[in-house]
Amino acid sequence: MFKFNPLLKQTIWGGDRIIPFKQLDSKLRQVGESWEISGVKGHETTVAGGPYDGLTANQLVATLKDRLLGRENYARFGDEFPLLIKFIDAARDLSIQVHPDDESARRKGYERGKTEMWYVMDSAPDAHMMVGLNKRITPADYKALVEADAICDAINNYKVKEGDCFYIPAGRIHSIGAGCFLNEIQQTSDVTYRIYDFKRRDNDGNYRQLHTHEAAEVIDYGVQDDYHTYYKAERNQPVDLIACPYFRTAVYDLDEPMALDYTELDSFVVLIALKGEGTVTLDDGSSTSLNAGETLLLPATTGVACVSGRVKFLETYI
Repeated sequence: MFKFNPLLKQTIWGGDRIIPFKQLDSKLRQVGESWEISGVKGHETTVAGGPYDGLTANQLVATLKDRLLGRENYARFGDEFPLLIKFIDAARDLSIQVHPDDESARRKGYERGKTEMWYVMDSAPDAHMMVGLNKRITPADYKALVEADAICDAINNYKVKEGDCFYIPAGRIHSIGAGCFLNEIQQTSDVTYRIYDFKRRDNDGNYRQLHTHEAAEVIDYGVQDDYHTYYKAERNQPVDLIACPYFRTAVYDLDEPMALDYTELDSFVVLIALKGEGTVTLDDGSSTSLNAGETLLLPATTGVACVSGRVKFLETYI
């Protein structure tokens, strides 16, 4: 089992919830993101403690190979950890943005695109987010809306609460709104096309770079009635949320011990604690905490992991 030193990201829209949530000894302000496990080159998290202490996520993969990722995952991704796990605290609206898919990203010289999901945590009463087009528009309509500062009129604006879940495949226009405190699971990629940023300036007084032309080429112009991911909350059993080619995610809300059997799974598993306090014990007798704000990586060699305590967490793997 592995824990990592979080990589804290200060942003112009960041809030003050991540530091106390993770019980960190830090005086950083406006922390918008905590990268929990990251193999993004130049932004890698490092192992915290144990015999592999200090290794980056990708160095850990290169050392343990398929024993960490699983055989098929290692053949697919090589020496790169394939998921990026984040906590996000938005005190202000993030930019309106979109991400390319793998093929589009590679045409621009990137290794891959970005598909992601959000699970909303204990957010502000007025928290909101924008997801998906609410009407059919053409690329020409998109250009006119952007030039008129009216692109938000074409995007659904959802008031959100704890437990809400959204799937954001590449191409889906979106923005995390003010008041949102959430967990994000995504491909290992930091490719973002920023469409509109509310005329904000950065700390140096400059407008942030926009990528309206690149975005126009990758936006999914289709329209859905609703972009929520719906599920029935249950206690003491896994509840499936998202299953896509890049990750599978379930939520657990436990108040009694549960054995998670991974003997037939050819993948690493990430457990992300959202609320409460728990303990994870493996069949070799090793154990560690799984408390709110902690993220735990189980290698593909894991057989059975027993989780005890009162704890709510996400489980994700490929």
